[in-house]
Amino acid sequence: MTPETSYFIFPEFDPVALALGPIVIRWYALAYIFGILIGWRYMLYLAKKPPALVKPNHCEDMITWATLGTIIGGRLGHVLLWDPGYYFSHPLEILMVWKGGMAFHGGLIGVIVAMIIYSRRAKIPFFALADLAAAATPIGLGLGRLANFINGELVGRPTDVPWAVIFPHIDNLPRHPSQLYEALTEGVLLFVILAVLAHQQKIRERFGTLSGVFLIGYAFARMLSEMFREPETLTGTLVETTWGQWLSVPMLVYGLYLVWRGRRPVTA
Repeated sequence: MTPETSYFIFPEFDPVALALGPIVIRWYALAYIFGILIGWRYMLYLAKKPPALVKPNHCEDMITWATLGTIIGGRLGHVLLWDPGYYFSHPLEILMVWKGGMAFHGGLIGVIVAMIIYSRRAKIPFFALADLAAAATPIGLGLGRLANFINGELVGRPTDVPWAVIFPHIDNLPRHPSQLYEALTEGVLLFVILAVLAHQQKIRERFGTLSGVFLIGYAFARMLSEMFREPETLTGTLVETTWGQWLSVPMLVYGLYLVWRGRRPVTA
């Protein structure tokens, strides 16, 4: 397929999903909002199942904590992990979150810290709460990747596959729609796997197992998708790898540990 017309030409979507006077809501923000709200409802559903150590009010309280953890951690992660030199030279731009720039790995750390603090305040086992959050997280991930596609950002590598997409604001090269690959793997597939496991009482009672499966699944999905995504940062190793893949390695290792640790029921 050589002619450009054989490929899908990406339309120029308005990055603003909703504008009400001075209030402007972008697609990515909308993905965050719906991801958090749907995830919260799913957590409430799972919380009713045995061992039911997490109560509905705990899930409601966690919305605020998780939102703060995601925003603060995601922003600091982007600043420190992806472009520290630029932001240290322009420190005021660290606060300009409306310009974009959020890192999943930083957001994950932010949410974990928030859950540690909250679980101690609420006197509930950390992994009883973390497992519910892990099962719900792919919902937000999938919506976020769809928003990436709508925004025409984080594009894939050049390719000649029949389903390639041309992003005119980037260049005229047909590229992998890697955002959709990630929406399917990090979002749909990982959600289904966790949902199947979360509906088994013996798995729910092995605190940390669902969290471990999430970390393993996300790490594999991210490592795979980075093979098709235009790399933001390449590493100087013998094999071409990306910074995103290396950041996923600790997640994979710790996820394997949690699954191994959860071979039998634990209490925390």
